[in-house]
Amino acid sequence: MPIKDVLLPLVGEPSEQATAGIDTCVAVARHLGARVVALAIEQDIQVRPQPISPDLDNSEMTEAVRSVTDARGLLRAFDRAAVRFGVRNEQRLQRLAASDIAVTFSERARLADLSLVPMKQDGTSEKLVEQLLFESGRPVLICPEQLAAGLSITFDDVLVAWDHSAPAARAVADALPLLQSAATVRIITATDSRTPREISSGSALVAHLAEHGIKAQFEAVRIDGSSVGKVFEAYVRSHATDLLVMGAYGHSRLNEIIWGGATKTVIGRPPSWVMMSR
Repeated sequence: MPIKDVLLPLVGEPSEQATAGIDTCVAVARHLGARVVALAIEQDIQVRPQPISPDLDNSEMTEAVRSVTDARGLLRAFDRAAVRFGVRNEQRLQRLAASDIAVTFSERARLADLSLVPMKQDGTSEKLVEQLLFESGRPVLICPEQLAAGLSITFDDVLVAWDHSAPAARAVADALPLLQSAATVRIITATDSRTPREISSGSALVAHLAEHGIKAQFEAVRIDGSSVGKVFEAYVRSHATDLLVMGAYGHSRLNEIIWGGATKTVIGRPPSWVMMSR
């Protein structure tokens, strides 16, 4: 199924990196021929004003004052990008408490083909991506804001992380439109064992994709004492990969939170565009 309707969640402040992320996401939406629904959230925050004078009783001034993030600034940045790239769009603004933001996005994402997320390197962005993965029923396409200015807006070189799990299979199915338009598709399994089952599974995926007109190549990549997530990152960088496709939380979510895992590593520091499904 082609990707024609995407959700763009907008939270935080309209910094230079945030604006670059929005621009890059909108450019990708244009490449896909998709409509973008930009949902910006004014998040309640607390601001403490500076005391007027150390000689005065400023007890009242130390009380927290309610304020909100500049979601309207994010929407203005989106509007400029939408006009520049000629993208069909819809813009929405809501004011929410921090605890309600991720739930609101995941509910809205159920009516989109995917969520296109400008990713900051902070806990809020990670929680948002996790909520979307577990509660939206749709894939998530992550754009790392710190890399946005240098990211490709076409996915010519795509890497598929394959471990024969249900999330990995779902990610492949969700990414089919992107794989079909790619010039190069690589499939890797991160393993030190190279068991017959792992090799045959990778070869079977190559054959499956061939039925969809996709010419892919498979290889098993050694972990060698590293971590699976870092293996993916190194492979992406060494092969100038535009997009990493992977299943999310193939193991217990609690296990990954406590011990770390490929999903947590990649969400925490995406090495490129990343498409995740669960």
